[in-house]
Amino acid sequence: MRPIKPWITATLLAGALFAGSASAWELSGSRNIVLHARDGQRTPIGTVTFTPQGERIGVAVHMDHARFTDFFLSMKEFKCLEAPDEVFCHVPYPHANPASVTADDLAWLEHALLFFYKLPNEFGAKLWNGVYYRLQRTDEGLVGTPQAIDLNLIGAPPTDPALPPYGPHERSDVAPDVRWFGRLTIQ
Repeated sequence: MRPIKPWITATLLAGALFAGSASAWELSGSRNIVLHARDGQRTPIGTVTFTPQGERIGVAVHMDHARFTDFFLSMKEFKCLEAPDEVFCHVPYPHANPASVTADDLAWLEHALLFFYKLPNEFGAKLWNGVYYRLQRTDEGLVGTPQAIDLNLIGAPPTDPALPPYGPHERSDVAPDVRWFGRLTIQ
């Protein structure tokens, strides 16, 4: 048996050491935002751009309004997606905020992705039917699981604009497959 040359061994070791770090998903650049429906369909709804800002990372969400239908509900225009059993509307966070995240704190990105749902035959915006996607970082990107919130909470500006209003106590889990869009991903 022939001995392995030292440079081959070094190359193999270096590849093994750096393979894990190359697969970690980074909060950088422009990434696609996709809603995943109960029937397996993927609906791209926009992009988020991550920009370094010192110890934090700036986030800028751009919704693709061409994907949405305009609904005039409760004297306000909303951008909505029509699903077989619900209308799902985006609600831009209406107050000044830091618009930044860290690897361990994605709250302001989550607040940029607020929605509410209503039945197709209902009138008006049902702000108490709010949907908040709790994001978790994976090797492939961010995965959001829907939680229930009351969007009436953000009707007035918060006392401290640096603190996200929807903390863990203002959100509650929903059963799987209750919402038409049961998952949101950023990749």
